[in-house]
Amino acid sequence: MKNFKFKLDYVREQFPCLCKTVNGLPAAFLDGPGGSQVPRRVVDRISDYMFYRNANGHGCFVTSEETMALQQEGRETLAAFFNCKPNEVIFGESSSTNNFKLALALARDMKPGDEVIITDIDHESNRSPMRTLEEQGIIVKSVKIDLSTYTLDLDDYKKKLSPRTKVVAINWAANATGTITDVKTMIKMAHEVGALTIIDAVHYAPHKVIDVKDIDADFMVCSAYKFFGPHIGVMYAKAEVLDKVRTIRVLADDNTQVPEKFETGTPNYEHICGCAGAIDFIADIGSKHEEFFIEELEGLSGKRKNIVAGMLAIHAYEEPIAAKLRMGLREIEGVTLYGPPEGYDRTGTVSFTIAGKNSHDVAVFLAERGIFVWDGDFYAIEITNHVLNLGDQGGLVRVGLAPYNTIEDIDRTIQAVADFCK
Repeated sequence: MKNFKFKLDYVREQFPCLCKTVNGLPAAFLDGPGGSQVPRRVVDRISDYMFYRNANGHGCFVTSEETMALQQEGRETLAAFFNCKPNEVIFGESSSTNNFKLALALARDMKPGDEVIITDIDHESNRSPMRTLEEQGIIVKSVKIDLSTYTLDLDDYKKKLSPRTKVVAINWAANATGTITDVKTMIKMAHEVGALTIIDAVHYAPHKVIDVKDIDADFMVCSAYKFFGPHIGVMYAKAEVLDKVRTIRVLADDNTQVPEKFETGTPNYEHICGCAGAIDFIADIGSKHEEFFIEELEGLSGKRKNIVAGMLAIHAYEEPIAAKLRMGLREIEGVTLYGPPEGYDRTGTVSFTIAGKNSHDVAVFLAERGIFVWDGDFYAIEITNHVLNLGDQGGLVRVGLAPYNTIEDIDRTIQAVADFCK
């Protein structure tokens, strides 16, 4: 990655929202972990569908045929993003809904006494669907966090795995702390006891290259609105596993159509188009930066090559400015950061608290200066409110980076936090 230079102006000019101002100051959109901003091409894809191709599927007329072709194109595009086959891509309302539908489907072949493993670091969209299975006598165990590194305690995971473990649901990256989990190792261990694996990649997908075949996941969920797309959930399901799952659907006894058997009701065709547009945006970034990643792209071709190059470029751009943010915040008296130590693999998400101050008040102060950040638990309730006991302090302040953010955004944020602490 010699002499890497990110084409920031090219990327930023595709986001109309970046003209927004607050109290005369340019808006700094550092709220990406809650949902990124959207490039123009995504909205163009959605409006083109709604204006000119809108129809239900499986008809014999042209707009219906175009709808089905666009749905298939969406599967193929997301397959290139995940590194899987198009018939392993499932579209749904959201990652939370996809997880609930998956939990209910898997429960049809489970019995009281069977065990499920979740973790203390996870978002509730990954924890809660599994916890509901306790009502059926299924035992749910949660892996602890090593607070010296903000990573999952692998020894605790080993202790909780057993031949009774049927499902392991873990996240790839933690939305509260930016921690990246070694899911490949944990999946291998789960498979050794015969368990299926569900990977929550909602926070991972906007920042790092996904390769579901490399990690050998059985299922993986993510959300397009986290990576420049509309509000739609996307799921990968390993074909040979999905074949055997008895899904919850309108035609209860028809579990033969893959992947449609997991898609309840009429799909959100317009958002499928927008989702494909978001991946094409990433691929376009890749096409402008391939020269910097020759070794990493060896053996790849077509859209997959461009997507991987795009994600590598995004990470290469975000990483140093996230490091600058962490360094600047550490120098402010009263600020405590929550996340892995320097040198650990992580996303560009930075969470902190200020001693004696409510995190919501910090977020309001920043918002008035045009700096958009999140505060609270972000549905990572277990780690934020119970492990770290930050509920009474209003949880965390969370700053998230995206490829449209600038060094100036970071400098302004560091200065504003310092001003708040005076």
